[in-house]
This record gives sequence, C-alpha cells and structure tokens, in this order.
Amino acid sequence: QVQLVESGGGLVQAGGSLRLSCAASGRIFSVNDMGWYRQGPGKQRELVATITSGGTTNYADSVKGRFTISRDNGKNMVYLQMNGLKPEDTAVYYCHAGVQTAIVGYLEVWGRGTLVTVSS
Repeated sequence: QVQLVESGGGLVQAGGSLRLSCAASGRIFSVNDMGWYRQGPGKQRELVATITSGGTTNYADSVKGRFTISRDNGKNMVYLQMNGLKPEDTAVYYCHAGVQTAIVGYLEVWGRGTLVTVSS
C-alpha cells in the first residue's frame, strides 16, 4: 500500500502564512507528478499547484504569486508554502501523487486532507 499524509494546516489570519507538507510512504518505486488540490465549503475540488519529478510547476491563477510548491524527491515529500492568505483560501487541502509502486504498478494516490482556515 501507498499512503500520503498531509500536515501543517490550521487557523491563520488573513495575510498570514502556512506551510503544508505531504509525505508519501509505502512500497514506492518512484513518484511522478505531485500536487495540491483544495475543496472549499460548498465548492468542488480544484487544482492548486502541481510539480513534476523534474521540478516543473503549475499553479492555479488564484494562487500565483502567493503560493509556492516544492518537493524533496529523496524523501518523497511535497510542500506548499502559502503566503498572503485570504479568507477565500479556506478549504481542505489534499495532497495527490502519481506513484509507481514496486508491486502493483502505477497508482493515483490521495491524502485525507488538512484543513486550512483563514479568518478575516
């Protein structure tokens, strides 16, 4: 089995910062694209940012210039540095990864999510 575990969510005032972390564990051969998605109250899940194994990044327009995604391939971890947070960033943030496993081949894996609440 492969697991993604997020951490770093919490309550922050508007304009503040948070850093989310996500660790992939299990019988992993390699990790391809990793990313962060979010689902706000009453909204559908949406892409926040993705990063390839080579470091190419992609961001939603709503977070460009405020959020930075990065990864540590040696540790199978991905991070999301969130600055200039706004109340509309309030959501459950989910980690996602495309993982090549040692046993069952390629898997799309999701974490359970971490709640980010931004107060005005």
